[in-house]
Amino acid sequence: MVTQVRKTKKRKPKWYGTKKFGGLPYQKDLEISGRLIVIEGPDASGRSTQIELLTAKLEADGYGVMNTGLNRSDLISQGILEAKRNVSLGKRTLALFYAADFADQLEHKIIPALQAGYVVLADRYIYTLMARNTVRGIKRKWSSDLYSFALVPDMVFYVDVDPYTLVHRVFTKRQSLDYYESGSDLGISDDMFESFIIYQQKLAKEFVNLKKKYNLTMINGNDTIELTNKRLEKQISRYLSKVS
Repeated sequence: MVTQVRKTKKRKPKWYGTKKFGGLPYQKDLEISGRLIVIEGPDASGRSTQIELLTAKLEADGYGVMNTGLNRSDLISQGILEAKRNVSLGKRTLALFYAADFADQLEHKIIPALQAGYVVLADRYIYTLMARNTVRGIKRKWSSDLYSFALVPDMVFYVDVDPYTLVHRVFTKRQSLDYYESGSDLGISDDMFESFIIYQQKLAKEFVNLKKKYNLTMINGNDTIELTNKRLEKQISRYLSKVS
């Protein structure tokens, strides 16, 4: 983080869910001046690289930047790793673990940073969690109700990459996939890489539904890192220049 941040006008945040149940009840008088920007995308889509590049650019432009992502709660993240070692873990139990991780980060990292005027770059948000839930047979309404307390981001991008390109990137970098990342818990295929491709296709299909409901902006991530970054940077810089 940088010590100087651009000042923007304070405003009331928007929450998902109804007026009665949306948001954190004790944050009803909350005001924020920062901006929340989410970069979504499948495994090996290059999200983390894009977050790094965008952070460097925004800080160079004078913005204070805070990064966040899934499974980074100081309170919950280790519990998720331990729980995932138990491959018989129930799908709703795992979903609740991730929801607790998100809630902790929202309260103790994201909201304080937004109050301080920072641009928060999120490496995934509730959308990946909801898509994973749906693919595993959990009803969409259950997930949307679960995350009704979530803050509505200012911008949400989905880095769209073909599943066959994804599996090539994974094989080139790691030559392995973990149990849940490959969708092996779904029993799709005995071949882990085939399972990964089918799993990613299912997730991509679900993100089409999420795009309509949550106004996601699709970004072609099949091109080079540089071209993808230019697309993201152009839209983000244009938006921030309007609201700063």
